[in-house]
Amino acid sequence: YKDRRRRVHTQAEQKRRDAIKKGYDDLQAIVPTCQQQDFSIGSQKLSKAIVLQKTIDYIQFLHKEKKKQEEEVSTLRKDVMALKIMKVNYEQIVKAYQDNPNEGKDQVSDQVKFNVFQGIMDSLFQSFNASISVSSFQELSACVFSWIEEHCKPQTLRDIVIGVLHQLKSQLC
Repeated sequence: YKDRRRRVHTQAEQKRRDAIKKGYDDLQAIVPTCQQQDFSIGSQKLSKAIVLQKTIDYIQFLHKEKKKQEEEVSTLRKDVMALKIMKVNYEQIVKAYQDNPNEGKDQVSDQVKFNVFQGIMDSLFQSFNASISVSSFQELSACVFSWIEEHCKPQTLRDIVIGVLHQLKSQLC
């Protein structure tokens, strides 16, 4: 009876060890970094500890890649939404022009257009010049995005344009 129990236990233990060995072999076959030959090891089989560590490293790499791809997808979705909005706006402009092709022709001179553009750019440059340090490229790089986020918001740009148009209107009248 004891002999039979010992054989059953030995067989079960061998089966367990074989399953573990197969698991490590499968990991080694799946994980790309385990398949790369390390010349310092030569043709020796990788130890279980190295297989586990390389597997962990590879999973962490995959998680980082997934996060990067998710961020890229999110950015692309935002870009698509912005492009759709722009498309609708351009379609409305084209439709309005097709409905009344002569409306708005030659109503605004190039000089007035330039004065509007110059007024907007002067206002933006003044805020840029006051907010941005250009003593080094590193400081410039660090400040530019925060300036854009603060001073190029749609509401802020709208206020600048309205102010410039009021100023030009008072000059022309």
